[in-house]
Amino acid sequence: MGNQKITISVIGGHDIDSEVEELAHKVGILVAKVGAVLVCGGLGGVMEASSRGSKEAGGTTIGILPGKDKVDANPHIDIALPSSIGYARNAVVACSADIIIALPGSDGTSSEISYGIVYKRPIIDLGGWDREGMIKVKDVRDAEVKIRELIKRIKQEE
Repeated sequence: MGNQKITISVIGGHDIDSEVEELAHKVGILVAKVGAVLVCGGLGGVMEASSRGSKEAGGTTIGILPGKDKVDANPHIDIALPSSIGYARNAVVACSADIIIALPGSDGTSSEISYGIVYKRPIIDLGGWDREGMIKVKDVRDAEVKIRELIKRIKQEE
């Protein structure tokens, strides 16, 4: 990895309630707090709330967009990367991560989790997915402990 920054992909639903929005915002703050770059699908819902949290905490955000236009990105994305490949971008969101944090979502999020498992990325389960191969945590504080352990391990492997 050399001097590359740690990337954490935050995945979750587009249509969310206020509880999940608050969770995503806290996760975004956490990503910035641990010094990582936040990667997401770049649109609304969990993607926007986590990006907003990261920006508020001084972090950097990257959005892998499904379409071909940067203007589609939510206002908290620093680097918008249009892919023009629709949901196939889920593979890119998962593969570009050193660590994935999965929040509540539906089929798109489930596909990103599957790609994360295929690519052997550590996946923090904050969405009640309870799938084999994921790291179960109780809350954001517990997630932070696990993420810091994972970052330490990643940096030792360099």
